[in-house]
Amino acid sequence: MKLQKVAIAALILVGLSFTSCRETETKETTVVREVEVETSDDDGGILERTAKKVDDEVNKEINEEIEKIGDDN
Repeated sequence: MKLQKVAIAALILVGLSFTSCRETETKETTVVREVEVETSDDDGGILERTAKKVDDEVNKEINEEIEKIGDDN
């Protein structure tokens, strides 16, 4: 009787040990969304836009210096 209880307990322990360590499968889903991006080629690239900004700043400084010198006429 005691041996049967020990054997049943051992079988239960073995059964629980295998079922509790089993990994569950998870599904991974990948969502891909297409987005249209409008680009304007009129502005040029990043270098052209930066060069325009620098040119504007330099022109402002030149105009300020001309105003400081004044009109020679």
